[in-house]
Amino acid sequence: MAERKVIGKPVRKVDGIPLATGQPVFTLDVDLPGAAVGKVLRSPHAHAEIVRIDTSRAEELPGVLCVLHHGNVPRIPYTTAGQGWPEPSPYDSFLFDRKVRFVGDRVAAVAAESEEIADEALRLIEVEYRVLPAVLDPEGATAPGAPVIHDEEDARGIHDPQRNIAAAIDIRVGEIERGFSEADVVVETTCEFPYVQHVPLEPHCVIAYLDEEDRLVIRTSTQVPFHVRRIVARALGLPLSRIRVIKPRIGGGFGTKQEIILEDVAAALALRTRRPVVMKYTREEEFVAARTRHPMKVRVKLGAKKDGKLHAIEMDVLSNTGAYGTHSLTVLSNVGSKTLPLYNKAPHIWFHGKAVYTNLPVAGAYRGYGATQGYFALEVAIDELAEKLGIDPLELRLKNHIRAGETSPIFEKIGEGREGKAQVIRSCALEECIREGAKRIGWSEKRGKRLRDGPWVHGVGMAIAMQGSGITDIDMGAATIMMNEDGTFRLLVGATDLGTGSDTILAQIAAETLGVPVEAISVYSSDTDFTPFDTGAYASSTTYVSGNAVLLAARKVREEILRVASGVLGEPPGELELRDGRVVSTRTGKGIPLAEVGHRAMYVTDQRHIIASASFVPPESPPPFAAFFAEVAVDVETGRVRVVKFVGVADCGTPIHPRLAEGQLEGAIVQGIGHALYEEMLLSKRGGVRNPNLFDYRIPTAADV
Repeated sequence: MAERKVIGKPVRKVDGIPLATGQPVFTLDVDLPGAAVGKVLRSPHAHAEIVRIDTSRAEELPGVLCVLHHGNVPRIPYTTAGQGWPEPSPYDSFLFDRKVRFVGDRVAAVAAESEEIADEALRLIEVEYRVLPAVLDPEGATAPGAPVIHDEEDARGIHDPQRNIAAAIDIRVGEIERGFSEADVVVETTCEFPYVQHVPLEPHCVIAYLDEEDRLVIRTSTQVPFHVRRIVARALGLPLSRIRVIKPRIGGGFGTKQEIILEDVAAALALRTRRPVVMKYTREEEFVAARTRHPMKVRVKLGAKKDGKLHAIEMDVLSNTGAYGTHSLTVLSNVGSKTLPLYNKAPHIWFHGKAVYTNLPVAGAYRGYGATQGYFALEVAIDELAEKLGIDPLELRLKNHIRAGETSPIFEKIGEGREGKAQVIRSCALEECIREGAKRIGWSEKRGKRLRDGPWVHGVGMAIAMQGSGITDIDMGAATIMMNEDGTFRLLVGATDLGTGSDTILAQIAAETLGVPVEAISVYSSDTDFTPFDTGAYASSTTYVSGNAVLLAARKVREEILRVASGVLGEPPGELELRDGRVVSTRTGKGIPLAEVGHRAMYVTDQRHIIASASFVPPESPPPFAAFFAEVAVDVETGRVRVVKFVGVADCGTPIHPRLAEGQLEGAIVQGIGHALYEEMLLSKRGGVRNPNLFDYRIPTAADV
């Protein structure tokens, strides 16, 4: 195989210079003349009916352009979850509703000439509420007589609205009762996970306006521009052709921007006022009204033989979806579908659970997407099993984890919101990851030793994981590559770079295939009018799904280039190759520059650009594997906890851009440390968030890691 020139190299990010020099690349880095400011009035109650709303004083305030509420907008049910169609989340949301379901829920929205006027207008809106009993405990959500949170008749797709169950799952493999009865050792553990926030550097923000053709344009910080277009079209009763969505650079997402929570309101205000409308969440609104990780209670029961071989696994999940069921079924599914295949030696498995509504903040997509909660509980149980068996936790994992050439019945049983699809693990270096991580952390020297340093006691622990790459038969990516007359290329992709560097990675794939440097590829991404369809940036899909689309398109372009060059060089296309910006004969070494090919195709042979498009739908979801090791010190006098050393070893196949891959791994590790040691949204007895700011809600800083 020829040496790769671009793949596997730490090339400069295609957007590196604009970002580093402070160029206006983000959503709000534009200044539209006549832009109004949009603001939302939010509910002070966890559960209430709006008996009366009087907006007259607000509307009379000079500078107020319009006020929207449930009485003057269409009532159309939809989901705010930015997922592929048909959406697996229930249609339980409305632009505005006569009922509010959590502290911070929408009541009304104002468009005004300035932020100060908009804030004053919100204060002038008079609302009379009939406060209803609230469900503030997920354990009691399904109890007989519990208040029904979604009693509206026009909602769709709720599993059991009368019992507040948004989604449920029950999957069995083998005979679970028999499995536990045959086991020599049984352990059971329950783990609970609190509310945590994504805390992207850039909060949710959007600009909506009407263009010269009276079409609605939405410039937004989103992970899912094409889903934004579809969902806003439904929410406002507009044809897709009337809406264009543009995604500029994004200042972080982590899943919270896989949601339509500002775009619909901004679009409605822009349509009503016929003015550009700018909306931006405050940091407090990010905590109160954006999305969170799903709080959960996960119970894991393991049965094993004396030799450590797993024989039975039960996982029971109670997921708190909050006031709306966005991502409820798919996150619940992933708790089991992403974790249980890892330990595929157990012949008896039972995975069951439900996602329940509460009158608490709304949960949604968050990095890990259910697998995070599932793995923590599963790996805690594995450690407890190892202790009871008297086996090294590392050896227990090596004995039971899935390997190349193997499969798991869970692949076929559970998909994301539907049945899964059978697949075989094609490659797996998890054992190598485990052994390398153990060596680097000093596992054999430190495990179980309770090393002391004054009041500090040191210990080491580990966990392993597998994930997925995209959603089988649902995710899709497309790409178009056009050759310019000067031998450079334009790459059009619907894929969304949310700071991960995916634009750079896709350019690398195209450049390697076409035999040019990355600088010869100009990337245009995420504009629903001009770039091909892509489901968006989620489910660890972009490199695999969109990358394969780029690869297929680049191969088509390469064939066209060789066809045109063949007529110039007098050689059959099969004896030509692309190398260093030239088409070269493998037989004679004679060649011509790509610029000559581009010029000839445009003006001599074809009278058009060389151009090709391709799409890719993943037939399977190849999993990466990883092993993680931590050395932690605890001050036995104060209880203070300190992470001394952390080692993460990942098998991700061939990293297209090693530094970007390392950055993703390091960022995820830091977030995990934050969740374990620092982060938790605290709720009041009335359901409100008590620490909606970065003073009271602590995230890891450079000083911590």
